[in-house]
Amino acid sequence: MTTSSSDFSKALSVGRPPNIQRLFPNSKALLVSGKFIDLGMIKKANAICMAANGRNTFVIRGALRAAQRANSALIIEIARSEGGAGAYCATNYWNMARIVDAVCNELGITVPVAVHADHYGIKSKDDIPQAKIEIPTLFEAGLTSIAVDASHLPDDQNLLTNLELKPLIPDWAGLETEIGEIKGKEGLSTKDEALFLIQGLNANGIFPNWIALNNGSVHGLEASGQGIQVDLTKEIHEALMPYNVSGAQHGTSGNSSHRLREIANETRTTKANVATALQMISWGLEVNDDGNAALDEDGNFIKIEGQGVSEAMWMQMVAYADEKGWKGGNYKKLNLPFETKLMGLPKEIRQRMEDRVESFVYNMLVNVFNAQDSADLTIESILEADGFDPGPKARRIEDPQEWTPEKIAQRAALLETNEGPEGDFDD
Repeated sequence: MTTSSSDFSKALSVGRPPNIQRLFPNSKALLVSGKFIDLGMIKKANAICMAANGRNTFVIRGALRAAQRANSALIIEIARSEGGAGAYCATNYWNMARIVDAVCNELGITVPVAVHADHYGIKSKDDIPQAKIEIPTLFEAGLTSIAVDASHLPDDQNLLTNLELKPLIPDWAGLETEIGEIKGKEGLSTKDEALFLIQGLNANGIFPNWIALNNGSVHGLEASGQGIQVDLTKEIHEALMPYNVSGAQHGTSGNSSHRLREIANETRTTKANVATALQMISWGLEVNDDGNAALDEDGNFIKIEGQGVSEAMWMQMVAYADEKGWKGGNYKKLNLPFETKLMGLPKEIRQRMEDRVESFVYNMLVNVFNAQDSADLTIESILEADGFDPGPKARRIEDPQEWTPEKIAQRAALLETNEGPEGDFDD
């Protein structure tokens, strides 16, 4: 399938939300609400949109090229830890839309793209006042979708935080919510927790596009072999069917293509985050099928000669990490100090960094996530809506009187939960 030029022009004229129209009035980039990406994947059926964490420019460019080649919708995202006020990446909440728009126009990208604030983390009540100031600025800067992640809090406070922050998020924007602080095999989410959060939001007229679970996913490098729990995910998604919410899969690095295909085929997942793998691939490190960077006998990353960054640059990066005492997953902190150094590499090296990302993302989109040609279906949804907001997928079926703050606290006390250890697992 290929969208006609007239349909693309119509989608471009009506489908871009107000903030995108204001910031980029002459743009030919189809930056849209995350709502449309979700709808496009639902239309395709058993399809997942990659949400590529744009930790560096080369990941963003390679992922966009792959999506264009696969005729797939795409999400470019950054988490609060990666690109918030304390960013360790040069890409951040406030410049990401401008980068994505510029690259789309430069490369002639015509597939729909959402620009997502992933893991806007609320780790305590003290974070809420700053969130009320900061969240509006994200949409002023061009983001079109957000994940409110208060999953570090007790279940009642998670729900109440979502209720408190929703008025700051435009109605047209994509919305993701989360339960079960992500921590791999520890503290797996339960069906009761998921229903509690979604039912409480529903009673208050809030209908998120996605819910992220702790279904065995981790962030960064995965070595335990535990992996994503497909059956648990399926059970929770089936319980949530009356509320018409899709799944967002976090922590895909460290999980085999086979398991991710199962998530696509057997659950209601329409969004999957890929972060660490793309960073490592852009640098030229050896990565296995699970998206994990391979290690040598001494526990060091394996740089493939002639791929990714230059060998001299990689030596600089390793020396810098050694000086800082960074090992393993903490190599992510190299993104910020080295972005301009990488931008200053010769064109052929920058090109091979992008090429490697494109190859990996294309394979994931086509052979794992079944997302090929989802761009046409996403544009079809925009034309059906004849605007930038398709409206909610669900309707209110819960009684608001049963979900007052007092009753929320009472219900939360009765929940079956699976507590895991405390930690910092938000990227």
